[in-house]
Formats: sequence, C-alpha cells, structure tokens
Amino acid sequence: MTDIYTTEREHRMIAGQTPTQGLIARFERRDKISPAERAALHEILDLSVLHRAGELVIHAGARSQECRWLVSGLAARISGFQCGARSFTQLSIAGDFLDLHSLVMKQMDHGVLALTDCITAAMPHGRMIEMIEDQPHLGRLFMLELAVDGAIQREWFHRLGRQDALGRMAHLLCEIEARMALAGLGDGSGFGLAMTQQDFSDCLGMSSIHVNRTLAELRRRNLATWRAGRVEIHDHAGLVALAAFDPAYLRLHATPV
Repeated sequence: MTDIYTTEREHRMIAGQTPTQGLIARFERRDKISPAERAALHEILDLSVLHRAGELVIHAGARSQECRWLVSGLAARISGFQCGARSFTQLSIAGDFLDLHSLVMKQMDHGVLALTDCITAAMPHGRMIEMIEDQPHLGRLFMLELAVDGAIQREWFHRLGRQDALGRMAHLLCEIEARMALAGLGDGSGFGLAMTQQDFSDCLGMSSIHVNRTLAELRRRNLATWRAGRVEIHDHAGLVALAAFDPAYLRLHATPV
C-alpha cells in the first residue's frame, strides 16, 4: 500500500530538503544548471509517495505514464522466474531514477522493490518531453543518467562472470560508497546499508552462507565490517585494491554535457 507523503516523520526522511531541491542538487553535481533550468525542474515533480519496505514500487510488465525518482530509501531492480527464484540487477539509492528509460520504452521489463521504506516522486512523461524540448541541456543530463545507469549494470554483469566472491563483494561495497558520497549520504568512514542479508545475497548472486563467509573474510582482513545496518570501511585503499575498483563508469566528477 502507498500513502501520500505528508507526515513530519516522513518529511525528515529527505534530510530537510524538498524533492525538487534534491533533484536540482543531483543535476548540479553533474554540471552547471542555469536559472531557467532550475525553474523548469521545479515544475517537473508531482506529489511524493511513501512505499513501505517489501512493496513493489514498480511492477514488471506495467505500462508507465511517468518516471519515478527515489527521494529517500533503498530500492532494487528485480527480475524473477515463475519458480520463485529472483535476482537483483541494480541497487537504487536516494537521488537515483528508478525507471527513467520508461520515457521511451513505456513497458517495464523488470520490477522495482522497496528494500526499506522509500519515498518516490513522479515525473509525468508528457511534462518531461515538454521540458526536454524546451531545455535541451537538461535532456542531455537525463541521457547521462541513463548512460551511467547502463554502465552500472554492465559492470555488475562483468563482475558476476569474471570475479571471485570476495572481489565481487568488495566491488559492490566500493560502488555503493562512491554513489552514496555523490548523493551526500556517506561520512568518509562508511555508510548506512539497511538491507537484509538475503537482499545482499540477491545483489551478488551468492547464497546466504557464502555471503556470511565472505563478510567474515573481509572482517578478518580488517577491510570492512557490516553490522546493524551500517558498513564501516577500515582500509579504503585495501578494499579498492581487492575489488579492482575503478569509479570512472560512475561519472562522479562534474563535466559539461
């Protein structure tokens, strides 16, 4: 069940800024935004909606008339089989677009699951098309978001087939840390990761037992610890080296588009 986001507790979940301010800040981390573009972005978002943990925010096969932006929380793209087996093909953190590609694809080929309580805001397709036609630079920024989105999925696919469990887990932690930092959610020593171990297993294509053993090995090497919904990174350089992590695919630095 979804509720219109109105309560004070839910308002605090977006760190003191409106969804529109968060969206503008997201784009300003990528490139400079003009006053006209800021004004256009102020008009794009509809009311925010609260989705409870475990709820499907977007259903596979749905025909969408809007794109959804994740204001707060943690969500995952999910693909499954009729037998019940499932896998996560990408994590979404606050500031990510959940289904930007629906602007042109229309029908969803996967679902999006709320791993924690999430707040999303909708961008109607018609309004987005008008804005992009009027502000082509914003259109290029949306294209950049799609490009980074695809790069993340390619990186996951490559690592799943070519990297051992320890390196793959280290890489996922490095990626999440970098993306959290871009969104202003990290603190230099670690980040919040309020997901279940089963969800983490589904991200890595590993069993829960294998995840336990791999986390224990990261602790033994004094690289990172995941406890009580928080990842503490003890040796950043060592974790990056183990992961063979190159953040270029995340396009972390502001460059004109």
